[in-house]
Amino acid sequence: MGRVGLSTERLVRAGAELADEVGFDQVTVSALARRFDVKVASLYSHVKNSDDLRTRIALLALEELADRGELALAGRAGKDALTALADVYRDYAREHPGRYAAAQLRLDPEAAAASAGGRHARMTRAILRGYDLTEPDQTHAVRLLGSVFHGYVSLELGGGFSHSAPDTQETWTRILDALDALLRTWPPKE
Repeated sequence: MGRVGLSTERLVRAGAELADEVGFDQVTVSALARRFDVKVASLYSHVKNSDDLRTRIALLALEELADRGELALAGRAGKDALTALADVYRDYAREHPGRYAAAQLRLDPEAAAASAGGRHARMTRAILRGYDLTEPDQTHAVRLLGSVFHGYVSLELGGGFSHSAPDTQETWTRILDALDALLRTWPPKE
């Protein structure tokens, strides 16, 4: 039987908090045991190993992001929806940098199928329906948006834009304006 008060959910949430504090790459079962001042072995009835813990943190992060995205998208379309979803990812990454990194973890096919990843794809595709994109252009656009959102957020979190003007918010707004214009005038396949 596990230590009183410890549960898989409590450990995963504590692991997510630890990821935000020290970085996702530093999260291990040993680090979590130190946080709870327990022996590592007492956690193995709740998580299999550090990889299992990290996968569970990734699943939590994907779920939290999807929940925020769905709330932000309710009743929005077009550029308003695009901006709302982009801001969800950026705000989440700023508030929870370790969890955001966890959300990028490559999951095995079974974990990926059970994750909120599909909800993310559906949200992005719902936005793109407002731009009248059909396949395969819709898939290309999903990949473009994911690349731009993640790329910008990762560079910003890493301090890549902190040494020059203009303010990063101004750049973010201009990028979203440019994406909206591109999506409205998506080039036809030749």
